[in-house]
Amino acid sequence: MTRLTTAQALVRFLSHQYTERDGRRRRLIAATWGIFGHGNVAGIGQALVESAADMPFVQGRNEQSMVHAAVGYARQSRRLSAHAVTTSIGPGATNLVTGAALATVNHLPVLLLPGDVFATRPADPVLQQLEVPYAGDVSVNDCLRPVSRWFDRVTRPEALIPAALQAMRVLSDPAQTGAVTLALPQDVQAEAYDWPEEFFADRVWHVRRPRPDADALAQAADAVRRARRPLIVAGGGVRHSEAEEALRALADATGIPVASTQAGKGSLPHDHPCDIGGIGHTGTATADDLARTADLVIGVGTRWTDFTTASSTLFAAPDVRFVNISVAAFDAHKMSGLALVADARTALGELAAALAGHRVDAAYEKEYGRGKERWEHRVDAAYAAGDEDAAPTQPQVLGALDALVTGDDILINAAGSLPGDLHKLWRARSADQYHVEYGYSCMGYEIPAAIGVAMAAPGRPVWALVGDGTYLMNPTEIVTAVQEGVPIRMVILQNHGYASIGGLSEAVGAERFGTDYRQRTGPGRTYTGPPLPVDLAANAQSLGMRVIRARTVRDLREALAEARAADAPTCVYVETGTADTVSGPPEAQAWWDVPVAETATRPSAASAREEYDRQVASRRRHL
Repeated sequence: MTRLTTAQALVRFLSHQYTERDGRRRRLIAATWGIFGHGNVAGIGQALVESAADMPFVQGRNEQSMVHAAVGYARQSRRLSAHAVTTSIGPGATNLVTGAALATVNHLPVLLLPGDVFATRPADPVLQQLEVPYAGDVSVNDCLRPVSRWFDRVTRPEALIPAALQAMRVLSDPAQTGAVTLALPQDVQAEAYDWPEEFFADRVWHVRRPRPDADALAQAADAVRRARRPLIVAGGGVRHSEAEEALRALADATGIPVASTQAGKGSLPHDHPCDIGGIGHTGTATADDLARTADLVIGVGTRWTDFTTASSTLFAAPDVRFVNISVAAFDAHKMSGLALVADARTALGELAAALAGHRVDAAYEKEYGRGKERWEHRVDAAYAAGDEDAAPTQPQVLGALDALVTGDDILINAAGSLPGDLHKLWRARSADQYHVEYGYSCMGYEIPAAIGVAMAAPGRPVWALVGDGTYLMNPTEIVTAVQEGVPIRMVILQNHGYASIGGLSEAVGAERFGTDYRQRTGPGRTYTGPPLPVDLAANAQSLGMRVIRARTVRDLREALAEARAADAPTCVYVETGTADTVSGPPEAQAWWDVPVAETATRPSAASAREEYDRQVASRRRHL
């Protein structure tokens, strides 16, 4: 037996947990992020001091940001390694909620260790305690229950043993993983207990690759053989399973075209003949046109969100059917599809074997090949800069970056108008280059996530592409990048407003109200004055980042090259116009359902409702 505090025991336990897949072993919890307050400083904080040689520590500036950084690390690590995040009670704990939701929505593992109020209640209430009149066992940490895949409150030292084992089970489970919360009352953290030595032995959690049911696989192969216009939709599960080579082999053998969701983009490189780009509301014309006429759609590791299905209007063929490969039964049964509940790599390999000798019609290959070529011309046009001495548009910023990067570079984005442009335009060169968080589409994700990705992929250029709205939400982890010496590259695209929501506002008849960053002016004190006199470049510089200002396309090319070669956190700042001119062509190729006011006095809203009624009429349920 070993006598330790609960916090000391937890940190020691975490340092001995490993994952294993395909014979490769990884630390399950590779580091702990933390911001200390009275709810964790004497417990987890002291334990991390004692275990400094075994548990790396990273100091954060914002609790939500720490979770984003941990999520970035986990995604880059293919979910085989994760980080823990410790906070105090009260505000520190509730700041975890947004990050936890993002992790759980995206099926990415992160261990949350918020401090909690006293289990023994020597004083009630304590500082930062929430009191409710209907229950004595509720704390603000209960906000984390709906956004966690596993939640437990450790109210006795001995309760840590089953709680910690369950936490590791969920974190390492490919179907169940997400945010896991162990709420730790501050008195229990510091309480000593005699722990069995077996609790601290190395423990390896095997990450399974379940095979598909043989009957379901045979039915799927038969469906593919009978299909005239099959289409594969690659989702994030391809990446998590490391199934890119299996997908490529299936596409090479059968000629079935492959479209991708935001999470699945890069499953095939952009220049593969079968890669037809993004699908759905932010997809390419090639992918969306094929989707409208597909008679069989094979989803691989996708959750079938509304952006992918164009709010259930995209797959329009009367006889279209779905085959869904997913390790999670919950997703495999969507779209009334034939469910192959299995690991993506395993299922794709077995499906390819079952389809030996089968190939789609040559005319179909030529059709989507011509469509792919036409779309590439549209990408070239969007990227092209006619005047090198003019200010760039947003697509031209992407074009300048496209001309610079190699397959080593990794791009991080999550919110605003950039995800749409990236999904349509970006030419992914490697399986992990395209990192767009679009499950929760969380503003403020990019900068901390870039730090996490860079920690998981040292030596590779990592770019955080940040709009001004996202930057203002969450710039604080720049300080962490500077402190830790993590050489992230950041591109701030300044368009003086919420460009994406401004465009949506105009489309739904809300007239861009409240979406521009402008000074109040005139008798009505409306937001119609000049842009706000803020300097985000100076702000980033004040936080310790080196900043390069680019005013023209020519400046931009030079600045990006300089940033890529830098060995310290470096920012390229560029103005791309105002919020209503930020994003150039091509326009959205499919609809997205945002309900419009059914009755309104303003003509813009009435007109928008007419268009809404026209689009919604094509929505269908796949049964």
